[in-house]
Amino acid sequence: MKKLLYAIVVLFSTTALMAQTTVTGTVTDSESQQPIPGANVKVVGKSLGTSADFDGKFTLEVSENPPFSIEISIIGYSPTTVEITQNSQDVNVSLTEIATSLDEVVISASRTPERIMESPVTIERMDVRAIKNSSSPTFYDGLENLKGVDVNTNSLTNKSVNTRGFATFANTRFMQLVDGMDNSSPALNFALGNLLGMSELDVKTVEVLPGAASALYGANAFNGILFMESKNPFDSQGFSVYGKTGLTSSTNAGDNQFVDAGFRAAFAFSEKFAAKASFSFLNGTEWHATDYNQYIDNGAGNPDTVLPVQPGQTAFNQLNVYGDEVAIELDYDALAGTPAGTFGKSTVSRTGYNEEDLTDYEAQSIKTDISLNFRPMGDDFEIIWNSKIGKGNTIYQGANRYNIKNFFMQQHKLEIRNNNFFVRAYMTDEDAGDSYDMLFTGVNMNLETAPQWYQTYATTYIGAISGMIPGVPAGNPDVANNLARQNSDAQHTPQPGSAAFNTLFEKITNDPDLVTGSKFQDETKLYHADGNYNFAHLWDWADVQVGGSWRQYSLNSNGTIFTDYDGPIDYNEYGAYMQLQKKFADDRLKFTGSIRYDKSQNFDGNVSPRISFAYSAGEDRNHNLRASFQTGFRNPTTQDQYIGLDAGQAILVGSAPDNLDRYTSKPLELSPLGQLIVSAPTVQLSGRAAYDNSYTLASLYAFAASAGAGAPDPSLLEIADFAYVKPEQVTAFEVGYRGLIGKVTVDMSAYYNTYQDFIGNKTVVSPLYGNVDFSDVIPSPPLPTPTPAALVAISQGDYQPFQVYTNSEADISSYGMGLGLNTKIWNGYNVGLNYTWSKFDFDQSSDPDYEAGFNTPEHRVKFQFGNPNVFQNFGFNVNLRWNDEYLWESTFADAIIDARTVVDLQVNYTVPSIKSTFKVGAANLLGQEYLTAPGNGLIGSQFFASWTINP
Repeated sequence: MKKLLYAIVVLFSTTALMAQTTVTGTVTDSESQQPIPGANVKVVGKSLGTSADFDGKFTLEVSENPPFSIEISIIGYSPTTVEITQNSQDVNVSLTEIATSLDEVVISASRTPERIMESPVTIERMDVRAIKNSSSPTFYDGLENLKGVDVNTNSLTNKSVNTRGFATFANTRFMQLVDGMDNSSPALNFALGNLLGMSELDVKTVEVLPGAASALYGANAFNGILFMESKNPFDSQGFSVYGKTGLTSSTNAGDNQFVDAGFRAAFAFSEKFAAKASFSFLNGTEWHATDYNQYIDNGAGNPDTVLPVQPGQTAFNQLNVYGDEVAIELDYDALAGTPAGTFGKSTVSRTGYNEEDLTDYEAQSIKTDISLNFRPMGDDFEIIWNSKIGKGNTIYQGANRYNIKNFFMQQHKLEIRNNNFFVRAYMTDEDAGDSYDMLFTGVNMNLETAPQWYQTYATTYIGAISGMIPGVPAGNPDVANNLARQNSDAQHTPQPGSAAFNTLFEKITNDPDLVTGSKFQDETKLYHADGNYNFAHLWDWADVQVGGSWRQYSLNSNGTIFTDYDGPIDYNEYGAYMQLQKKFADDRLKFTGSIRYDKSQNFDGNVSPRISFAYSAGEDRNHNLRASFQTGFRNPTTQDQYIGLDAGQAILVGSAPDNLDRYTSKPLELSPLGQLIVSAPTVQLSGRAAYDNSYTLASLYAFAASAGAGAPDPSLLEIADFAYVKPEQVTAFEVGYRGLIGKVTVDMSAYYNTYQDFIGNKTVVSPLYGNVDFSDVIPSPPLPTPTPAALVAISQGDYQPFQVYTNSEADISSYGMGLGLNTKIWNGYNVGLNYTWSKFDFDQSSDPDYEAGFNTPEHRVKFQFGNPNVFQNFGFNVNLRWNDEYLWESTFADAIIDARTVVDLQVNYTVPSIKSTFKVGAANLLGQEYLTAPGNGLIGSQFFASWTINP
């Protein structure tokens, strides 16, 4: 590997530096006298450096002649400087562990290094030490143990991180940056967890910034940001490898083995050239989704009514069953030629396919990261080429359930930086691979044989109910229906595992036309450039930063997701910002003011200010009080603007003005009366019908209820008047305290957010003919009395549901608080306890059709207890999480999610002689299986064992 990386570097230059001075040494912990692997050793003022090995030993070869100084540092310890006065000097350095995490340095809060203690806003942090001690199967899972952080499990490989409410698997209100690059899917506008992210061997720090941060980070820095920074090959050298295996275990999925392995290789070939490569591979089995109940919508703000399939029921729509949405009304008398009422009629659904039939549930993640680093002057000025390439399988739940299979995403970045500025540009390219919509797979597999199936069903039913089938009692509808379904399924429903099933499944999942297939086709790209300059080294009176960004989306789904039927849809966003920091009162009071302007091609410009004050009190400045006012905004996503997708139960149409006429629905069948009025068996609607000619869903329910009571009241139908979607905004107020009280570190905060123009879906119904204002009337005849055409359409069921993208006019606010306590007891045992309270206010009556989707428990408690060195080379850690029940709202289903208690545990043992750390652990040790959302896989336990060499 070293030779390979060296060959790559030689392409850049043939310059080599001959070492003249050699320094050796050992780095240990000042208290335990244990070696500190990975400590950075660097020549002061130069980029020359190396890292301590597993035994804490290092060898530094440099071209410098003594005297010069070296700095030894590592996260979690105070750095030390040593003077080198001669060649072949041997130094022994003891580093002192930072007494409190409040002394650790973060960057994301203000785009400049500062102690957590002095940060003007709430921030959570995880570093290499925390990753080593994590009781979770991966470092990304371990984020859930941070204060105020929620991790919603979509699948084994797809986790959605969220802070401060309004959680969703498609979390477009939360950003994820990996080495400064937005890790979101360009088409979906949210990150697929760490499916295509970072190997844990290469993680330097992870910072979570809860709440609004648009003043520095622009659009979509709305509800929080996750920053992941990798190790620089100049500073962290060597070869590391890990292997991990174990079992996932749940009632529905059984016991399934998983494997997770990877390596990292990093070398500095000189003071000017360094390179690294990392690779990781994970393969396992997803949690199985097996909810076969029916969810009956009770309207926004209410959980759905959950009903199992009843004996004798002929029409149903089970949650994790796909294809039973195919249903028609069979008029047995019309088919048999008998008088009306002889055999009657009923609505009959096809027998659907369970989700388990439509996916192999293979979870997979393959990630590669290559970086070439050039420091032409041997100092902090650095040119970086970075490529991140990932491929994987996962499950995603949105409006439907999607099997994301062989999904491919790559990012390529060129960055120029030093301690005072950076300029970078990167491209994100994705390919949906063999992904498909599981609902449409079941629906279109059943539509393929629907005529034959229903013919057999009707023939069998009529024969059975009339007593014409030997051995079948006449006049029993339940028996007749059961026999009809058995015969039809046997003849016309290919069974999973059969050759006929496999052939039909391959045909449907490789067809990107959702009228006949289910393939998820996408090759969307994103281009982004941004830069920042800090004038602090030039001006003493204040720390001033300026920066800006430009982004272009290039949507390319070939008309399967977006309305890009005739080629990619391109649109741009750009922004600029400035920040000023100034300290007063003997540097105890720090003022931070920021302002940013952003403009998207389809929307008016947006200004985002932020003001904060932080005051360090106490003789040792160990008590920090902070207060901030900040704003955030979120541009409508690519889907909010340009989607054109028939999702089965509703058509999703984005509201960009140039999108409405591009979308045209598939042919929609009319009732017999509708065919007479329109003089055609079907009609097609444009996307404009959803916004310009529709009724609200709540008013349709009211009208249907009046009709069911025998007195239909057309005045109850309310015309939907929803504006086109525009950016949503949040205004956030926060106060907090960080400090050291005795030996206890205290971090507490409280916030209040108000939202304006909250983006969301609203379901409307558009009549297949007629104007919703009743301006066109069908005369008599053909109707008994003149009647508005739209009223006829609604009464006959001739309407099409749409999900439109718009903004709520209701007042929505959220508020909460967090409290974290950490200390050490019994000479080295870490104890942590944190509590988060989250609440939101929304008057449902002010916007009956709107689902706010807060999707967050009101109360959450997390507890941690462990010791990385109980005795020599042995450590352990245990984490406990509890939250109360909460309402989950989504387009898939609404339900109350039960309270849960989850315990994770790990023990680890280090063997210095082979430079190895062994770890065994369990996530959800108690085995209390739980859901994070209705329709999702039931999450069980995960047991693991790992071996890491030279971590």
